[in-house]
This record gives sequence, C-alpha cells and structure tokens, in this order.
Amino acid sequence: MFTHVKSTIRHITPEPLNGRHLLKVVYVVLEPQYQSALSAAVRSINQNQPDIAIEISGYLIEELRDPENYEDFKRDIAEANIFIASLIFIEDLAEKVVAAVQPHRDRLDAAVVFPSMPKVMRLNKLGSFSMANLGQSKSAIAQFMRKRKKKSGSSFQDSMLKLLQTLPKVLKYMPMDKAQDARNFMLSFQYWLGGSSDNLENFLLMLADKYVFKREKKNSETSVQFKDPVVYPDMGVWHPLAPEMFEDVKEYLNWYSSRQDISTDIKDPLAPCIGLVLQRTHLVTGDDAHYVAMVQELEAMGARVIPVFAGGLDFSKPVDAYFSEEHGKTVVPLVDAVVSLTGFALVGGPARQDHPKAIESLKRLNRPYMVTLPLVFQTT
Repeated sequence: MFTHVKSTIRHITPEPLNGRHLLKVVYVVLEPQYQSALSAAVRSINQNQPDIAIEISGYLIEELRDPENYEDFKRDIAEANIFIASLIFIEDLAEKVVAAVQPHRDRLDAAVVFPSMPKVMRLNKLGSFSMANLGQSKSAIAQFMRKRKKKSGSSFQDSMLKLLQTLPKVLKYMPMDKAQDARNFMLSFQYWLGGSSDNLENFLLMLADKYVFKREKKNSETSVQFKDPVVYPDMGVWHPLAPEMFEDVKEYLNWYSSRQDISTDIKDPLAPCIGLVLQRTHLVTGDDAHYVAMVQELEAMGARVIPVFAGGLDFSKPVDAYFSEEHGKTVVPLVDAVVSLTGFALVGGPARQDHPKAIESLKRLNRPYMVTLPLVFQTT
C-alpha cells in the first residue's frame, strides 16, 4: 500500500523575484531520498543567485496514481522550462509520464531523463541531443543505447556508469554540437549520481546556463556560474563518523581501529562484526538518518560494523569485495552476519532480479543474511 501524499508539500516558489529570471522545474522520481537534496539545492539558488530563481514541483512516481496528483503534474508540466525524471520502470506509470510530457517536449528548454524505460528515455532533450539521434548514429554510444531494451533497471544503470568512464572516446565519433550536448547529458548524470544538494544545485545551474538562460538572453553577456560535479565512489565502505568513503576495506578497518570514541572491546578483531548493505543514493543525498541510527545501535550493543554501498542495484559486488578477504585460495569472512537495509533484492531492482547471482555470492560468504523491513516504497 502506497501512502497518499500531496505533491504540493514539495512545491517551492521563490519570493521576491527582484527582477530575476524565473525558471520552472518539474521532477518525477522513484527514490524519495532526492526530494530533500533537490529542495535544499533550489533554496540555495533562490537565496544566492542574483540573476535566476527557481520554482520547483516534485512528484514520486507512485503519487501519479492519484487522479488529483496526476492533474497537478500535467498542469505543472504545461508551464515548465525543465523536466527531470529518474528510474521510471513501472509500465502503467511510465505511460502516464509520457502522455503528460510528450505534448510539451518540443516547447521545453530541457528534458533530462536518467535510467528509465525506453519510452520515457525518449523524452530526453538537451539541445541537439536526444535518444532518437543516438539511435540513428553509427557511433559507440548508439550501440550502447540500442542495447538498453535488453537491460534491466540495474544492469542499464551499471552500463551508464561504464559509459561515463569511457565518454571521451565515445564523443569523438559525434559531430561537435551533438558531442557537446551529449557531454552535457552525461555531465548531468554525474551531478545526479553525486546526489548532494551542492551537486544538484550545480546541475540545475548548468541546465539554466546551457539551455534556458543564454537562449532567452542572447544579447546579454550575463551567464550563470556553476561548478563541476563532485564525484563520489560508486562502491565502497561508509561510516557516519568517517572523514571519507573508503574503497579499500583494509583502509576502513585501519580508520575504525584508530577511533577514540569506541571501546577497545569493539576494536578487538574477535568482536562480533555485522556487515550492512546500503543504498548509495541515501548516502550522497544526505537522507541517511536511518543508516546512522542502525550503525549507532549495533555499536552500542558491542558489535563492529562494516557498512557497504553500491551505486547500481547489484549489491553482490560490495558483498564480495568488502565482507571477506583471501588468504591464498581460502576466502575468510570478515563479518559474522549481513543485514540488508536497501529495500531491494541483493541483485536487481523493481524491474528484474538475478537470484542465482545473489545465491552464489551469499554461498561464497557463508554467513547469515537478513533483510530488514524498510519503511519505504517496497519491501524485499
């Protein structure tokens, strides 16, 4: 059962404008953790930017089942400059999004859709960049996009991450204008994956500068200043008190043993050790209070904690990488039990799961595996 929430609670209107250019943004996402980060980003822009202000309306995809919310969504889209969507993989709701946005796509200054069903991905529009253009190209990026129909939600997002890493090689096959717009799309994805309010603020400023502000003020030398995205590890070990995310479990354990706020009993390698599996998006967006509470409670009970995360939906990767270590041909577990806090299967997302791969990973580890009952949009 999805709890009914009025989308108007996420609506932010700047006041006063004081002569600034007003930009209207509408977003629809699967993951509720982006709401607070986007709201913080918009409030910062409205407080600090001298030339631009943003009015934003946000929706969780399941909220579009409510007729009143859906009418509000269509009304907001009709007035928007920019449309943003992410992880729209539910067939009937994807159709609702397309039906609402498609009639206004040509008028929108920008439409940015991150991993979603192909019909929703085709709404993408950044200057000359679109999914249709890429599909007609002979470039490496076109081959990638043509394969997207065969991908589940998790593998498609993993493929997008790989494409980010190889982007410079891909863009050389494209005409200059299309290459720049394709680069801006992938840059947008980096901002989005970064997830912090600072990254999302610069994401919105980049879109305003490249696709709204300059077009409407062609004779003005004024431009919107924005910073490059801050990139966080796609996979690693996190702790609420650590100065950084760790990509090496030995470095994490060295930091853990150097802590002054825990007893020597917890630092003992023989102390009970619990592995936690977390969603990266909750960490980078700052929506991590439930993770912090779990770590604190386990440590208060005398357990060491190794909280790991992944950017895609294949959580077997951090389980394999961080919960055990190899001694010759022998795999020695570092944890006594594993608890998943993700709300997903170990491998896969809402669209599809890979149970055999998950089973193989847990067999190798050979430790008890438990799944919490998260108070979010789904349970495992």
